[in-house]
Amino acid sequence: MTDPMPSPAAQPWAAGARRSLAPAATALVVALALAACVSTPSGSPVSTSSVSASATPESTPEPTPQATAIETAEPTATPEPPLSLDLPADADPRRVAVTVAPEVPVDGDGRIVVTVTSLSDERITELVLRWPTTLRETLFLAPFEPSQQRIADGGPPLWQEWTKWVEGPGERGEPAGTTSLGWGPLDAGATLTIPILVTRNAAGPVDFDFQVLAGEAILGLEDGTPAELRVQVP
Repeated sequence: MTDPMPSPAAQPWAAGARRSLAPAATALVVALALAACVSTPSGSPVSTSSVSASATPESTPEPTPQATAIETAEPTATPEPPLSLDLPADADPRRVAVTVAPEVPVDGDGRIVVTVTSLSDERITELVLRWPTTLRETLFLAPFEPSQQRIADGGPPLWQEWTKWVEGPGERGEPAGTTSLGWGPLDAGATLTIPILVTRNAAGPVDFDFQVLAGEAILGLEDGTPAELRVQVP
């Protein structure tokens, strides 16, 4: 038996029903599509711990500065003080005690008193005192004071205790640039007090070397050092 044909009155309802279902079906399809987009794809989930952090750039060590070699300067020789003397080549082993006492005013003439005591048991035949000749530009040293009476004809003989007064170079080995005054002899254990007259030629203080010798060999002081003193005159 065949289904009866719908009546004409029922067909408009069916059409309306189809028209009302079409938008709903469309909305359902769109919703399913969106759900498919946001769902997690199959497979192992991504672990956040597997993502390595960006590598921190390693700092490049700065080169260690190389030590610069410092050149050691050559030691410079200490300049000799003015009015100094070279030590003689020869030395005498005998010893003496020496004092040099200037008695010279700052604005006039005077004298220098030298006292020498022998510390040896042997006689020194000729005691010699020596200083730089250029000292005369400031102080002129002499064993006596010249006078008209001394140089006059028929005057007293020029006899003195000193044995020589020589500006080098001399015939007995006195070096150039020195003045040597011989005074002696000096007996063992004896003391000589020697006044040297001083004429001032220029104002101002002056220092100079003063040596004590036996002939041309320098004697020794009490401590064994050469008998050379630095004399200061104000």
